[in-house]
Amino acid sequence: MKIIYNNIIPFKGFLAINICGILFVREEYKSALDDEAINHERIHTAQMKELLYVGFYLLYVLEWFVRLFMKGNAYRNIRFEREAYEHENDLSYLDNRKPYSWK
Repeated sequence: MKIIYNNIIPFKGFLAINICGILFVREEYKSALDDEAINHERIHTAQMKELLYVGFYLLYVLEWFVRLFMKGNAYRNIRFEREAYEHENDLSYLDNRKPYSWK
């Protein structure tokens, strides 16, 4: 995974954003980017590839919007985020991950 450190993307207050498998990280959070955070983003990259990138972003935004009107944290309850958060500490997860595990 390519990692680009900069002061523009993502907006202030956010650690990183994964755009099509490229991780953009704010310079001030460089030291906060640990193996678990990178693994979390690698899981998202695997999800993106399964859905040919565009499908991932469409489903992600649609599910986030729907979950805004439901109980709980809309972001944390997105199925893609649930998979990534549940397995971010398992650094070998991607070696054994089954396709479409986010379902």
